[in-house]
Amino acid sequence: MSDAGARSAAAAHPEAATRTAAVHPAAHTEAPTLAELRALAPLHARAQGIPADRCRAVLSRIRSAHGGDADSWPAVWSRAGDALAARGRHLDAARHYALARFPYPDGPARERAQRLCVRSFDQWRTDRPGIGREEVEPPSGTGRFTAWTAGLSSRTPRPLLVVCGGIVSVKEQWAPLLARAAALGTAVAVTELPGVGENTLPYDTAAPAMVGALLDHLADRAEVSRTHAIALSFGGHLALRAALTDPRLVGVSTVGAPVRHFFTDGDWHAGIPATTVHTLARLTGRPPAQVPASLGEWALSAPELARLTALPVTYVAALRDDIVPLGDAALLARDPAARRELLVLDDEHGAPAHLARVRAVLLGSALRGLGLHPVRRAALTTVAGVRGVRRGRMRT
Repeated sequence: MSDAGARSAAAAHPEAATRTAAVHPAAHTEAPTLAELRALAPLHARAQGIPADRCRAVLSRIRSAHGGDADSWPAVWSRAGDALAARGRHLDAARHYALARFPYPDGPARERAQRLCVRSFDQWRTDRPGIGREEVEPPSGTGRFTAWTAGLSSRTPRPLLVVCGGIVSVKEQWAPLLARAAALGTAVAVTELPGVGENTLPYDTAAPAMVGALLDHLADRAEVSRTHAIALSFGGHLALRAALTDPRLVGVSTVGAPVRHFFTDGDWHAGIPATTVHTLARLTGRPPAQVPASLGEWALSAPELARLTALPVTYVAALRDDIVPLGDAALLARDPAARRELLVLDDEHGAPAHLARVRAVLLGSALRGLGLHPVRRAALTTVAGVRGVRRGRMRT
């Protein structure tokens, strides 16, 4: 899609391009409310594979957003996870613990949920010997992070898919992809942003270096010179920045990634939801009132975008995104020579109502970029749960 097309879409839906302070007047000072978490939960539950009726049932028992009381958010979701774990349903338990620690660990109850999310996933993978755990400590010495992996082989190294979510997404949500990745012609490594889950690295301008550290760590078991990143939201921003200095990244597929305007548009900042503001504050160590205005140096400049012209980027944008402005997608598509595929959907941040379609687009573009056989691309589309879903029209 051309820059003009993206601008036209923004003009047709001005509420997706500009926001005012009246939308979320206390977003920069007050912690996320229960009402906001309730509104976000179905979207994240759907991404985890938790049925809608199950999500509603759990939410109906919650009376407070924070703390450790029996009817608090982390306690109710954790009890649901505990019950599943007791029945040996470890992956389902991990999914519920992931919602219990949402949006980030802010005390003992959510910290426990984070630990149990990892532990339950680890128990689930014991029956799946192809799924491994890699701990990486970058040369910076400022922390370490973990990746779940599949399809690694020192004898027959394969092209690599690096998968990363956003600021509230844990790596354990990618279980379906890991479960069958070894048969699809790629190696897969799923990880987390700095400060999320088990990643103890600082979330700052040096954070994109973790991608290179991961590739170095896997270089003896994957063809890391052919790496494609499927990176969502702020993970997409991290991947784009990593690609500026690491030619082993041969493509990026993303949805709702901030590029520049998110970091620099003061009018837009006033309307960003409290969950986003406070999660960024937690990860970056900055006061909520200074986020995201203090992150201006994270914006991709015009010269940096010019350096990414040859990088194939697939970007899914949402017209009703209240986190990342539509103008950020337009920036990526501004240069007619840029290798871009842009899909704009009438949806919210992350396009949760179009989850199957988005998965097909992102995974399909990644596998095309790695030059994999069409049969393998079809197989991965099936793994993503999108068999029979119309791909739809995407303009380049």
